[in-house]
Amino acid sequence: MSSHQPTEAPIPNGVAIAAYLAAMIGLLVLGLVAFACTASKPFEQSVYGVGKLWMPGASGIGPYSGKETLGLLAWLISWLVLHFALRRRRLSGRFWVMIFLVGIGVATTLVWPPVWHFFLGGH
Repeated sequence: MSSHQPTEAPIPNGVAIAAYLAAMIGLLVLGLVAFACTASKPFEQSVYGVGKLWMPGASGIGPYSGKETLGLLAWLISWLVLHFALRRRRLSGRFWVMIFLVGIGVATTLVWPPVWHFFLGGH
């Protein structure tokens, strides 16, 4: 008697990986923009202008409205692109989780004021 079982094709996990990589990209953009706003007042005013374009009450939260807008756009666009690029693929989850964790660590570091003071000399 043969105990042959049909083999199943691996289930694609690309859409899940695309989702969390897109979240990481959105947070990295938020961190980079926050850092750049601290380094440059003209850039900060430009970012504030982006927020004022569409967000009611943007004047109440200032440049944060633009920072959030840019982070949101980066997340949404990267999610769309990555979803369609990876939706049928089976990827190494362990590798991409490590990339995600490193990216989240960098993003968190970029919004930490002591890092700004270290790189920008007391801004």
